[in-house]
Amino acid sequence: MATSCFNPFRLRKSKSKSLSIPSTSRKQLNYDAVNMERKRVDSLESWSMILDSENIETWEASGDQEEWTADHSQLFIGNKFASGAHSRIYRGIYKQRAVAVKMVRIPTHNEETRTLLERQFKSEVALLSRLYHPNIVQFIAASKKPPVYCIITEYMSQGTLRMYLNKKEPYSLSTETILRLALDISRGMEYLHSQGVIHRDLKSSNLLLNDEMRVKVADFGTSCLETQCREAKGNMGTYRWMAPEMIKEKPYTRKVDVYSFGIVLWELTTALLPFQGMTPVQAAFAVAEKNERPPLAASCQPALAHLMKRCWAVNPSKRPDFSDIVSALEKYDECVKEGHPLTLHSGLVSRNAIVERLKSCVSMNSSIPVHT
Repeated sequence: MATSCFNPFRLRKSKSKSLSIPSTSRKQLNYDAVNMERKRVDSLESWSMILDSENIETWEASGDQEEWTADHSQLFIGNKFASGAHSRIYRGIYKQRAVAVKMVRIPTHNEETRTLLERQFKSEVALLSRLYHPNIVQFIAASKKPPVYCIITEYMSQGTLRMYLNKKEPYSLSTETILRLALDISRGMEYLHSQGVIHRDLKSSNLLLNDEMRVKVADFGTSCLETQCREAKGNMGTYRWMAPEMIKEKPYTRKVDVYSFGIVLWELTTALLPFQGMTPVQAAFAVAEKNERPPLAASCQPALAHLMKRCWAVNPSKRPDFSDIVSALEKYDECVKEGHPLTLHSGLVSRNAIVERLKSCVSMNSSIPVHT
């Protein structure tokens, strides 16, 4: 196994070392102690105590193993490539396969945060371990040993869709590329909804790209089964992509994901961050109280513009299902591949055979009627 490219290593327990603290004032001592603790918490080794062989033996003997429990003797950790408030994501190798290792540190001093993170971990593993689709990031294994939990998934080499769009000039993606990426996302979401799961945080930074530039839906920490979402309180997700009913903390359905998809589709057509120039709270207020949406560019294909408007309709019942979205995008994609625009030219009307096949390319006659 070639591993020299990113210097992986097996994690092991560190030996305690005596610290020599210089004689200083009490204030300086406290300051130094805080800094040392912060560095200890942020170090790779302290986040990886669960992979210590002695701890693993104790854990496995306790009978807490699940069918998804990772075999830590087969896990190697490489470099960190992403981080959040309570998580770090590392590149790694698991059973000779490139993987991403998400480590979540469970705080012991904050009961509310600890409960939230444990619930999110349990939910994410429970959902991911039962999902199998080419447009859903593949779950491989996980482990839970406080204070660090970890989830191992396939490694997506090209990063997030947001990272990809950040490198692009505004409005530079071709219609063919937009449709390809949008189809990947909508197919993954169609499958997710068919399994009774609401994502609740669909956004460009939770969409990952592999070597073939195919998109997979990821990050199910805030997801829930539709039958259980009624019990949830407050809003979930990220304000710039959040449906107005969720912002207002009203009852919601799977259609919150459709709204978020509409915002992602807007990102694909512009390569811009939605509600750029606003804070997240300002964006949420604009959506929920002023019924504002990201501005549509004049260069946007009319069919895609209508689809966006349909997805982010105020009334959730007027938003299409993902099965309808996939069907419409497939028809648009067929038009592009055949060299036809997404709207009909008057000169084609008399060509009956072609017209019948291309009627779906006319946005106003598509299977997704547009409602503002």
